[in-house]
This record gives sequence, structure tokens and C-alpha cells, in this order.
Amino acid sequence: MNEMSKKGRKRFTVPLNLKTGHIDMSHGSGGRASAQLIEELFVKHLDNELLRQGNDNAQFSAPAGRMVMSTDSHVISPLFFPGGDIGSLAVHGTVNDIAMSGARPLYLSAGFILEEGFPLADLDRIVASMAAAAREAGVPVITGDTKVVEKGKGDGVFINTAGVGVVPDGLDIAGHNAQPGDVVLISGTIGDHGVAIMSSRENLEFETTIESDSAALHTLIAAMTDAVPDIHCLRDPTRGGLATTLNELAHQSQVGIRIRESDLPVKPAVNAACELLGLDPLYVANEGKLVCICPAEHAEILLAVMKAHPQGENAAIIGEVIEDEHHFVQMETGFGGQRIVDWLAGEQLPRIC
Repeated sequence: MNEMSKKGRKRFTVPLNLKTGHIDMSHGSGGRASAQLIEELFVKHLDNELLRQGNDNAQFSAPAGRMVMSTDSHVISPLFFPGGDIGSLAVHGTVNDIAMSGARPLYLSAGFILEEGFPLADLDRIVASMAAAAREAGVPVITGDTKVVEKGKGDGVFINTAGVGVVPDGLDIAGHNAQPGDVVLISGTIGDHGVAIMSSRENLEFETTIESDSAALHTLIAAMTDAVPDIHCLRDPTRGGLATTLNELAHQSQVGIRIRESDLPVKPAVNAACELLGLDPLYVANEGKLVCICPAEHAEILLAVMKAHPQGENAAIIGEVIEDEHHFVQMETGFGGQRIVDWLAGEQLPRIC
């Protein structure tokens, strides 16, 4: 992180106490304590050639194509959950936002807001997880910032990540491209992330461990666009779940969408947990799934490509795009009826990402 790395490569008489130490206000002062936190924790995990430039920015060459930029802030509670933590989630969320345009994610930034008193051991674990997720995705963190707020004025740690990527020539994937007759696909089971967070938050135990689906999806998308460049829409159904995402796409494209309840992939454990908690899986957040809308003639090809990828093995065709002047999302129920799948009203699961 450049605000971090420019302090860097100093040696300190007393090492940072990563086992029992805590964040204090001096770690945000810009002085010796800040430099030590940056060198012995952040740079230790996130070090790379661009980070070591040591300026207030990171300079890199832009490849050919249309540049894409996105940013996201992460305030999830709890910070650690089955299948991930706020560090890996921060990487996956921004990588996916970039990739939903068909772009190849290139670089990330990371800004940390730390609360006074936050354990250094937890921060070390979070940054290590972020670094591992960035390495696995092949998208390094090349610049960033740290700030410290007084105890009681934060909630441990908040992370903002921004990312840049490049869309190859020949791709035009956007939320306004859906057309009547198109087919709607989902890359896997819905509701995993939200139920994992809620079960962890409420200390609920189920016969089967429910883990977050948090993952970077850009390699799946690259395989999809290589096979079918004529994908119309991609979107990751995060806050508000699949239902809210489909409503967003229907309104952007000025169309209707019809889905089939019997075709929606939901894990039995997630379904049972939703019934227990009074939730609808359609509205529960996901962090490692995507919705794809494509011309009907390409749907089976895309489905096969998705199922051949580890992050799409439970992919399914769930519906189609229809003409509808009201831009409604409708669902054919398991009982043979129909119901409107409306926008999420209020906040079903706060602090989910």
C-alpha cells in the first residue's frame, strides 16, 4: 500500500506485538508507530513490485481495451465467518464487480479504517487472508491507506477496496442489454453467503456446516466469454440476493423476467435454515455466484462451460426474458401458480458484506 510502503523498509528496535498487541491512536499518526504497523504487518503480507514504488500512487501501464473501475466498502459482521472473512471478501467483491463487465481485473487498492483497541492478531489474520485471496486471483493490491478512529467510533475494522480492469475488444456486457427471448442462468446455489453469516452471527448449528460461497469469479467469466462473446448481461447477486438483481436487470433493460421455482438451485441445508430464520433464499446475499443473460441459442453452450468450471458446477438455466411494459420479475411456483418477485423491501440481513 503506497501510503504504507513509502514509510517502509525501516528496522525497529522492538518488533510489533502481533500476538497480544492492539491498535492504538499512534498507529494512525503518520509517525514511527504507523511506519512499524505498515512495514511489519501490511507490507509483510501484501508486498509486490508496484507496492514497493513508494509513492502516493501506483503507476502501471494500461493494456489495450476499455478500462473499468469499481469500488466497494466492507462492513461485515462478524469479521470471520465459515468460508471466509472480511479480508478475502474485500478482494472477491471488487474483483467480481470488475469482472461482471467481462473485464480482466488488473489491480486493487485497499483502505483500512481501524478502531482503537482492535487486536493486532486479528488484523494480521485479516491482511494475510486478503493477501492470499489476491494471490489466488492474480490481482495484487498495489496501493492503499490506513486510518485509526477512537474506540467506540468504529467496529473493529472497515475495508474499502477499489479495482481496475480492462475489457477486451469485442465484448459489450451491460445491464441494459437483455432482450425478450434471452435465457437466464445462475452459476450455482443461492443464499449460501447470507445464511453462513446469519448462522455465525446467531451461533446457530445445523447438521451440515453452511459456508459462504465467497470467491473470485473472473476465471469463470473468462471461460464463458471465450466460448460465447455474445453474452448480454452479467451481474453478481450480492445484497438483496437473486430477486433484487433480476429486478435491477429488468428495469435497466426495460423488459420482464420469468423464472421457475423448480429450477432454482438451493442447498437443502440453506433452505432449511431460511425456513427456520423466516428468510426467502431469493433475497439472501451471495458472494460467489453470477447471473448470466444470453441469447437462447447460446444457453446450452454456456451452461456446459459453466458446469465444467469449479465455480459453476451447480449452474442452471432458471428462466427467460419476456416482454413486459411493467418490467416485473415473475416466478412460476412449485404448485403451478405465479407470483411477482418484487424488490427487497427494507434490509433482510444488515452488515452482510
